[in-house]
Amino acid sequence: MARAQQISGWGRYPEVEATLRRARTRGDLCRLTGTQEPAGEARPRLAQGSRRTYGDGCLAGQVVSTLTMNHLLSFDAATGLLVAEAGLTLDDLLRFSVPRGWFLPVTPGTKHPTLGGCVAADVHGKNHHLHGSIGAFVERLDMVLADGTCARCSRRDHPELFAATLGGMGLTGFIYAVALRLTAIESSYIETRTVRTANLAETCAALRDTQDEYVYSVAWVDLLCSARRRGRGLVILGNHARSGFPGGQRRLALHQPPKLTVPEHLAALGLNRATARLFNGLYYRRQVRRDARAVVHYDPFFYPLDVANDWNRVYGRRGFLQYQFAVPFEGGEEFMAEFLDRIGRHRPGCTLAVLKTFGPQDGLLSFPMAGYTLAMDFPVANGRIVEALSPLTDRVVEAGGRLYLAKDAIMERRQFEAMYPRLDEFRQIRRQYDPEGLFGSVQSDRLGLT
Repeated sequence: MARAQQISGWGRYPEVEATLRRARTRGDLCRLTGTQEPAGEARPRLAQGSRRTYGDGCLAGQVVSTLTMNHLLSFDAATGLLVAEAGLTLDDLLRFSVPRGWFLPVTPGTKHPTLGGCVAADVHGKNHHLHGSIGAFVERLDMVLADGTCARCSRRDHPELFAATLGGMGLTGFIYAVALRLTAIESSYIETRTVRTANLAETCAALRDTQDEYVYSVAWVDLLCSARRRGRGLVILGNHARSGFPGGQRRLALHQPPKLTVPEHLAALGLNRATARLFNGLYYRRQVRRDARAVVHYDPFFYPLDVANDWNRVYGRRGFLQYQFAVPFEGGEEFMAEFLDRIGRHRPGCTLAVLKTFGPQDGLLSFPMAGYTLAMDFPVANGRIVEALSPLTDRVVEAGGRLYLAKDAIMERRQFEAMYPRLDEFRQIRRQYDPEGLFGSVQSDRLGLT
C-alpha cells in the first residue's frame, strides 16, 4: 500500500488531533468551535454546515458553523481513502479528487453540502440500489463529544457511537473529520440511457428491470398531467464511462462554476401550477425517441439544479416544501398511485418529482429501505399543502414507510416514532454520550428526540 499522502497547505491532522484532545470541558468546546458559553441555562448546540437541509434539521438555539473547518487532511492515492474536515463541501472535494481519478462513492443531488452534513444525514444517491448510502463508505469519524473529549469511532472502535452518528442529524456529537473511501474512475463522463415511460407503472417497471445493469438510476416523473398518465416520466440510467467521451474533452475534466443566476425579481412571480404543467409537458416531449443513449459530463447528470445560482427563487418568496418518503417494494406501486391521486386534488400541486429505488439498509435513523422513494416539491403558496400531507403521512406509516429527516419539516412525533423501529436504540446511545442534552435542533425538539 502506498504511503498516505499528506496534502501540503490543506491542514495539519496531528496538530488538530492534539488540539481536540485538549478540549476537556464544555467551555473548551465552545472556544474550540468559535462560540461563547451562553449565560444562564445552556441552549442546545448543533454543528451547521452549508444549510442545505430543506427542513428544520439544521436549526438550533445555538449553531456552530463548520465552514471554516474545510481542510483536506490526508489522501492515499493507492486506495482512495481521503480524510477531511467536516466543513469541506462536496464541490471542493470533487475539485481535488476528479483530476486524480477518484469520485464520490455516493452523492446527493447537489454538490454544495458539507461532508459532515452528508454523514449526519447519511445521504443517498442514484446508486443506493447497488451501493447503499454514504455511511457504507465511511471508514471512521473523529468527533468532539458533549463533555469536550475527542473520540475516534468506526465499525471497530465505539461502534455504537459510529452507528448512531450515521444519519443521527448531528445529535450525538460534533463531527470534526471524516475518513471516506472514494470510487476510482477512468473519466469524468457518464454513459447514459434515457427511457421515456407512459405512466407510473411503466416508470416503476423500468427502474426495477435495470437495477443490476446500471450503477445509477433515477426517474423524473410528471405529476401534473391527467390522472391516466400521472407518473409518466424519463428514467435516466448511467454508468461511469471508460471511453467514448466527447471529442476534444479532457478525460478527467472538472465541472465549471454556474454561469446563470436566477433573477431576484422572479421571486415576486413564483412558480405556479400552470407554468409548471407547461414546463413538464415540454420537458417530457424533448426526448423524441423512447430509448436514447448519450455520454454526458458528471455535472449535469448528478447535479442538474446546480446549473444556476439561487434556483430556489423560482418558487417565490414563500419558498417550497419538499416531501420525501420511502415505502417497501411490496405494495409500493399501489401505495404511490393512491398517494398521487389524493395529493393531485390539491393546489398548486407538485411541481417537481423524482422517483428512485433503494436497496436494503440497516441503520438506526438512516432513511433508506428496500423499496421506492419519491421526493416531491410543493410551492408554499398557502398552508393547505401542509394540512393535506399530514393525513397522507399516516398512510405512509400504515404502508410500512418513512420520511427523510434531512427533508422533513412537518412530521409529527407520533408518526416519527412509528416509522423508525430502532429509535429506542438511538435514544439510549445518545443519552450515553450526551446525558445533559448539549446537542439538539429545532427538528429534534419537534420530534421528541431532545
